[in-house]
Amino acid sequence: MSAAEPGRVGAPIRVVIADDEPMVRAGVRAVLTIDPGIEVVAETGDGREAVELVRRHRPDVAVLDIRMPGTDGIAAAAEIRRGASTTRTGAATGIVMLTTFGEDDYILRALGGGANGFLIKSGEPEELIAGVRAVADGAAYLSPKVAARVVAHLAAGAAGGPADRRTAARQQVAGLTTRERDVLALVAAGLSNGQIARRIGVVEGTVKGHVSSVLARLGVANRAAAAVLAHEAGLTTGPLD
Repeated sequence: MSAAEPGRVGAPIRVVIADDEPMVRAGVRAVLTIDPGIEVVAETGDGREAVELVRRHRPDVAVLDIRMPGTDGIAAAAEIRRGASTTRTGAATGIVMLTTFGEDDYILRALGGGANGFLIKSGEPEELIAGVRAVADGAAYLSPKVAARVVAHLAAGAAGGPADRRTAARQQVAGLTTRERDVLALVAAGLSNGQIARRIGVVEGTVKGHVSSVLARLGVANRAAAAVLAHEAGLTTGPLD
């Protein structure tokens, strides 16, 4: 994918990184700077400073470690959301959370806090770039491993067990129209409104309307939460059977 994305007019994706482990932070920076369309404008090892850096630099994406001493990534994300941080183009700063295995409870809290993307630290470098690009483009991005663990975690804690939760999710999704289910599947796949519009052959404004309707009908706050529900329902590549 080239640096000159539709709507970005060739401008690089500006990123702030926050992780308390210097080696991890350096690795994230090194991976992102491989892509000439991504610019790391600031980094820190502290969530409190991450909030200040986002306010100062107004990046397209903030990549936050989900757990840090003091102010962690979840608290930082919530504060960024409360402050309604926007990019230089007026869009909301997207938030990508970095997580490790065993942090399922933290991921669920971050979903509620409005994070747009979740990536496993041990994932492939290409996945980090793809996640940052997707979130910068207004999409949700769930690492397949994250999605699988969150769904399993939710199912384990559900009354009646995994089968009941999956059935409930399928019933909830079944209340959508066929077109809305198609759009939800593509949201779960990490596509932006523009990409979905090109995939199904409609204008972007129509997709935006479908997404808003899907979120309202499902009773979820954002695309990432909708993507989790789609994974629970087994709806990740197309309409339900």
